[in-house]
Amino acid sequence: MKTQPPAIGARGGGIAGHPPARLKAEKPMSYKWIGLLLALAGAAWSQQPTPKQQRDLRLEKEQPGAGSGQISGVSIPRSYALVVGISGYENLPQRSLQFAERDAQAIYSILISPEGGNFRAENVHRLIGAQATLAALRREIEQWLPGAAKPEDRVLIYFAGHGFVFNGKAYLAPFDLDPNNIAGTGYPMETLGQVIGGKINARYKVLLTDACHSGAITPANSQAVNRSLLDLHSSLFSLTASRDREASFESADWGGGHGIFTYYVVKGLEGEADQNADGIVTADELAEYVHRNVREATNARQNPTSERGSFDPNMPLAYIPKTFARRAPAAQTSDFGALVLEANMDGVEVFVDGKSSGVVNKAAPLKLQGLRPGPHTIQGVKMGYEPDGPREEMVYPGQETTVSIKIVYVRRRNKKASDLLDRGLEYYNKGYAENYRKAAEFFEKALAEDPKFSQAAMYLGRSYNALYEDDKAQKAFRRALEIDPDSIEARISFGGMLLDIGDFDEAIRQLNTVVQREPKQALGLSLLAQAYRMKDMYPQSIESARKAIRLLPENPEAHFFLADSLRLSGSYVEAEKEYREYLRLSDFQSKLAGKLNYYVLGFLAGAGKKKRAAQQDIWKDLQSLAYFGLGDCERLLSHPDPAIENYTRALAYDKDDPKVHWALGLAYTKKAELTGNLDSLPQARQHFAAMLQINDQLAEAEQAKKYIARIDALLKSRQ
Repeated sequence: MKTQPPAIGARGGGIAGHPPARLKAEKPMSYKWIGLLLALAGAAWSQQPTPKQQRDLRLEKEQPGAGSGQISGVSIPRSYALVVGISGYENLPQRSLQFAERDAQAIYSILISPEGGNFRAENVHRLIGAQATLAALRREIEQWLPGAAKPEDRVLIYFAGHGFVFNGKAYLAPFDLDPNNIAGTGYPMETLGQVIGGKINARYKVLLTDACHSGAITPANSQAVNRSLLDLHSSLFSLTASRDREASFESADWGGGHGIFTYYVVKGLEGEADQNADGIVTADELAEYVHRNVREATNARQNPTSERGSFDPNMPLAYIPKTFARRAPAAQTSDFGALVLEANMDGVEVFVDGKSSGVVNKAAPLKLQGLRPGPHTIQGVKMGYEPDGPREEMVYPGQETTVSIKIVYVRRRNKKASDLLDRGLEYYNKGYAENYRKAAEFFEKALAEDPKFSQAAMYLGRSYNALYEDDKAQKAFRRALEIDPDSIEARISFGGMLLDIGDFDEAIRQLNTVVQREPKQALGLSLLAQAYRMKDMYPQSIESARKAIRLLPENPEAHFFLADSLRLSGSYVEAEKEYREYLRLSDFQSKLAGKLNYYVLGFLAGAGKKKRAAQQDIWKDLQSLAYFGLGDCERLLSHPDPAIENYTRALAYDKDDPKVHWALGLAYTKKAELTGNLDSLPQARQHFAAMLQINDQLAEAEQAKKYIARIDALLKSRQ
């Protein structure tokens, strides 16, 4: 039994894209047929990018759970969450926190996990660090959540940062809090209660807060903050990090660096709080688990608190269908233990019960507390070495168990398997379907020679993905990750393949794991930008793309995804700049071309453009999409001539692209509207007709028919 809490460092005190606005014509019409032409023009070519989801209808698969659906007969409510984490404050340099932002990222990961909260990624908004301004908090809490949530939905708000009291009123501290004007720059707890109780119309409401930090506010103020959090509204399940007059703590001893409260919230949502082993973590179960473990870990110095109101104690918070069946219900007393994981090398990733639990370094053991007693499967992995495990280690109630992970044997490759891999790569790097097919044969043979050859499995997945054999590709990628769970390259490749098949939620989960492990992974950030872009999560896409560009400015695809998300957010001028930068960097006539021939996955997800198994064709399609985006920007800026020029260049890559014909019809009509000259209408008609001839099942087909009829009538009346 532990008799003292671990070394504790006091935790110091205390967006969806919007449619573009209507664009006005540059000059008024004065001809007698102005009314008919304006009726023809309508809103369609004046207001929206074409199309919102690149150039073809995107079919997004409904995944089991993922914020709506069922798991093993359990109905999962549609769910929305706001996750806020602030470590450093603009005007509070002396009151920085260590792990608040890391805590917020951990909460985000467990909420979007299928074995966790089962929230859809686009329904979880994050405000991290400088993003968490007062204006942003107001927008998300007072506008987005009330506007999104419906009566049967679930809403969760998580806040890690500072809390303050001024004139007897409690406030959450946004990033830009002014300590000299707390009432004017803090977010009032009173307002939070009013919004949650009266404006957010949801069946389940959850507030998780870690806002009372020692060193920032007095014990009396801590009491006021906690009292305010617990008294917000009776229909709300509110779980606070500490009780009256207590502080909350953070330490590197919890999972490699977390606030104690959040560490146990995440562990609980991962399934450790599932008291009756039914696969569902309820509000009561989470509250009991977090309270008991935090209290014990801090020697009763911190006591998370929730108070029963009118909320449902069986409110479902997490779903763990794959793990609950093998677990027995926990005992009622002293029922949790801890593992202290040591390693003989740096950078060893540890998996507990199949889930990545952190990285162990030689001089920095990893402590995992709050684990159920009984056997747990442990595996330590490091690229290039044989793993240690998986093996079972016992967790004993109320005790710490030290587990030594020894990474000893360098993974040796069968020479024949390595030669087969090299032969496969010769074909793979040539591109085109016949070469990918031959490459796959060699990779299969390499795996037969060495079943633990993760690189062969990864390239096999890439080859099958290029050949559109998705089931085989997914199987190969999963095999590569089973062999080497810490392979960043394989996880990126798998994430890209998931983008290709339209599984955007799982792609976000895989790529989020990549950037959590390696925050400076430029390709992972670039693909994550594309995943967010396909979920209409334009602010997140823009943020990820910009991070990727800062790390690798010559990464052309990051510029492309940034441009697309800027365009779809209505930032046309900035989007044009990024499209042009993409085209400059991807110019295959330049000396840079050789540097760009790395593996491309996911770049055409949902675009309806990836038709041939050839890298050269993929690059051509991307250039076509870039010119298409430039055309859209110019058209929506009421510049029809450069729009027509760029659309025409896009059409040169694929003369049978119906969406380009549609866009050209809009641009030629826009030209007639702005100039008052009907000479461009025959070209508009020609492209509308071409679109219908290529594909008359598109959503725009009926509108195109109406435009053709109106153009015909207009031209006839002019004769």
